[in-house]
Amino acid sequence: MATRRPPTREACFGDREQNRMSRFLAAVMVGMLWFLSSARCVAFEPVYKIATFSVDVTCPVGHPLIAGLRQPAKEIIDPLQARGFVLLGAEKPIVLCAVDWCEIRNRSYEKWRKMLAEAAQTDVARVLVCSLHQHDAPVTDVGAAELLAKAGLPGAMFDPEFEDKCIRRTAKAVSRCLQNARRITHLGIGQAKVDRVASNRRVVIDGKVSYARSSASGGNMTFREAPDGLIDPWLKTLSFWDRDQAVLALHAYATHPMSYYGRGGVSWDFVGMARDYRQRDNPNIFQVYVTGCSGDVTAGKYNNGAPANREVLARRLYDAMKKAWQNTTRHPLESVSFRKVELDLAFRQTPSHTAEALRKVLHNPKTNTRNRILAAMGLASRLRLETGLNIDMPMIDFRKAKILLFPGETFVGYQLQAQQMFPDSFVLCIGFGECWPGYIPTTQGFQDRFNDAWYWVADDSDKRMTAALKRLLAKSRE
Repeated sequence: MATRRPPTREACFGDREQNRMSRFLAAVMVGMLWFLSSARCVAFEPVYKIATFSVDVTCPVGHPLIAGLRQPAKEIIDPLQARGFVLLGAEKPIVLCAVDWCEIRNRSYEKWRKMLAEAAQTDVARVLVCSLHQHDAPVTDVGAAELLAKAGLPGAMFDPEFEDKCIRRTAKAVSRCLQNARRITHLGIGQAKVDRVASNRRVVIDGKVSYARSSASGGNMTFREAPDGLIDPWLKTLSFWDRDQAVLALHAYATHPMSYYGRGGVSWDFVGMARDYRQRDNPNIFQVYVTGCSGDVTAGKYNNGAPANREVLARRLYDAMKKAWQNTTRHPLESVSFRKVELDLAFRQTPSHTAEALRKVLHNPKTNTRNRILAAMGLASRLRLETGLNIDMPMIDFRKAKILLFPGETFVGYQLQAQQMFPDSFVLCIGFGECWPGYIPTTQGFQDRFNDAWYWVADDSDKRMTAALKRLLAKSRE
């Protein structure tokens, strides 16, 4: 039987070195795995931040309201504000700015977007500007103002210097707010039905269609007793959170935001009041309100125009905001993407809407000022279209939720259509983006032969709007 020889000193030393080397390599591997795991988190889990801003954009006493079509400002009932946020971490910054003005159109709209984009160091396409559409507030359109000045009506529509100061002040606020951006980890989703506020303009009277149910027509028994009609009854609230701390709440509801107007009292009306009530509830949660697609939706069934009704409507909207907050569920914010399509709406095609006809009205001193202002607005839009500049329709996509911005006085049917097209998402629709089109009827509206002086689009706009929404849907699936 062979005798087993003890290991040599060199062999024992080699085994110990091998064991030591194995332990060293194992430690290195553990360290590398930890490092790669940490690096992966840094590389693939972006940190989102949000910065908020609020700027006073109140027009002075004497300034035209609703484009000079009603009495100018006699008193300031409420301050007008530009409120919004800058979302950081989604490639380039995304800006949303909601302004307590009636409308921002054409070159004025592009000026707002350009200067806010420069302030946020982002692309113009990623700047979403909308008006809340209160009527006791300015309508701005630099091109129309220039046309009116040449026709002998300087300042009839608005004061361009006042607008320029407001834009610069807002851009400065956007630039400054970036220094105080807050981390965002979660998205909040909530909604609630609004009680007795919205009703559709469309009413059938003795078998005939009428769109005469306006913002304050509830004193008329026919309009008050008619059904609500087609509306979106839900107020939607999209909120942004740093873990369990809410930072910002964005509310949207589809209705014209007027209780009464045209008496010279500058006001943010009942929607601004409701927003202000919520801001007072918790000053640490920044509140933004936007008006949904509501070209054909008003408070007309539930409002008779009495000043006291402003508070009543405000409280009903405020109650829905509180309920939507109570119904909010939080979800990790894992993805933010930005998409847009171009919408190529054509100008209205009637003999009175040709460039020649509009210039004739504009330069006729015997024509009333109201019609001359409307002609200037229409002509400025025609000149815009001649340059080939289309309307951007942007979408901010959070997967579980989406924000869509629509132009002008888009009818509520498009908002409902967008929600149906994205059934797996919480879709918050904003109206009154680029406002040159005025009213944008749905197919039903065109079939009803809807007509209004504040309506500048061609009869095929319903097809173009639907096509644009389908392109957005296709982009979201890429």
